[in-house]
Amino acid sequence: MEWMKGVPVAAAITARVADTIKKTGMRPPHLAIVRAGCRPDDMAYERGASKRMEKAGIRCSVCALEETVSQEEFLKVFDALNGDDDVDGILVLRPLPPQLDASAIEERIDPKKDVDGISPVNMARIYAGRRDGFAPCTAEAVMEILRFFDVDPAGKRAVVVGRSLVIGKPLSMLLLREHATVTTCHTWTADLPTVCRTGEILIAAAGQARLIDERYVGDGAVVIDVGIHVEEDGGMCGDVDLESISHKASLATPVPGGVGAVTTSVLASHVLRAAMARRGMSPEDTRREE
Repeated sequence: MEWMKGVPVAAAITARVADTIKKTGMRPPHLAIVRAGCRPDDMAYERGASKRMEKAGIRCSVCALEETVSQEEFLKVFDALNGDDDVDGILVLRPLPPQLDASAIEERIDPKKDVDGISPVNMARIYAGRRDGFAPCTAEAVMEILRFFDVDPAGKRAVVVGRSLVIGKPLSMLLLREHATVTTCHTWTADLPTVCRTGEILIAAAGQARLIDERYVGDGAVVIDVGIHVEEDGGMCGDVDLESISHKASLATPVPGGVGAVTTSVLASHVLRAAMARRGMSPEDTRREE
């Protein structure tokens, strides 16, 4: 089994974003991160995203709110970002505190600035097979890894274990758009190991540590592990028991260092796309901005 590591994928995407910004001469795009509270995983993602934006040549600002912020105050701040012409992309760190209505925020975000694909408008575009919407960054990170390692989904059987709106469902749509034959399943699927073994591409996004072992993997399958879990000893693992599948899979992503390493670079590419669209520029446009 060979590894599909995320670091070179992230580096290639980041370099592409930075090069495009330089060639167009556009002012640096601006990402606004909205955070309510100080959850450790939110803080870690914020730090990683900020560093990635800096490498890509993107400005990044953080709007940090108290964990007890009211819906009214949150929406007041959120609406200001929506209407700020200097802000090209908005990232809301989730899950939000329980007093906030996440669905109202998803409905409210400007789809043109929705760089993590939470709005119903962007979700509908992804489900319609269109390429002008923003997919959730983690789902698109999986597709970037497949492209980088020359795994073409076209004509292949792909099995996605997980049905969340953040990963499983949009990822299934992205795979269908690339002409894969997709089975979306979950932990309630009858005889899940047998279903998973049919996948030439198997993507684990079930949210259960080490769920996928050798019983679930067909010979020569490409395995993408989207899960991430902290173990009792402080180590990290994914939804896949990587040691167990090592003699069956042909390619697999590690945890850590796999999909998670690519997500913030996809975010950077989305911010660039949003900025260029708002300026009337196409992704191929390398004219210098006036």
